[in-house]
Amino acid sequence: MALVESLKLVLAPPHPAGRPFLLGGAVLALIGLFLSHWLFWLGVVFVLFCLYFFRDPERVAPGSADVLLAPADGHVVSVAVAVPPAELALGAGVRWRVAIFLSVLDVHVNRMPADGTVTRISYRHGRFLNASLDKASDENERNALAIRLADGREIAVVQIAGLIARRIRCDVREGDAVRAGARFGIIRFGSRTDLYLPEGVRPLVAEGQTMIGGETVIARLAPGDV
Repeated sequence: MALVESLKLVLAPPHPAGRPFLLGGAVLALIGLFLSHWLFWLGVVFVLFCLYFFRDPERVAPGSADVLLAPADGHVVSVAVAVPPAELALGAGVRWRVAIFLSVLDVHVNRMPADGTVTRISYRHGRFLNASLDKASDENERNALAIRLADGREIAVVQIAGLIARRIRCDVREGDAVRAGARFGIIRFGSRTDLYLPEGVRPLVAEGQTMIGGETVIARLAPGDV
């Protein structure tokens, strides 16, 4: 059973964002057929890498409406209190932030942590530091989303570029109604995704844990002490 699930993950169809790269690799391989064998194999290897990197497996979100889910695959590199990005205008109060680092081996499709409405999206240019560093949350290029939950509380999800990640894609717009576990974007080639919980909500995860985007429960939406 574990082998079957692993194969399903590896052989999942690619995200649409990978199509230009797959086409480019295929063209390179085709040219290599007429020019040189090494160029052909370079194209083949590139296509296989892109199929793996852009894989987009189906995920099943828990049916409970009172949880927040991981917005990305990867491992937790930080669980700490922090102020949400200023551009989202969520106030200067601290709240819990869970930072997830995505290596080139992780699925890079971002997923919504909860049902709600996107109230604000803000893109900010910045540096391309190693996304596993804590200061990457403040200094790296990022795309931040504020999401209002059904009970009126707000959360923030931030897509952060990494050392070799130079392209952040966001497929939702301000005013969109979103569902927990739904795809909303992708970051290319190593990155980080931060989730800011509502004020008074504590995380259930710890540094070093592995996350599955759209499935792993990060917090329950019951009020508590910060």
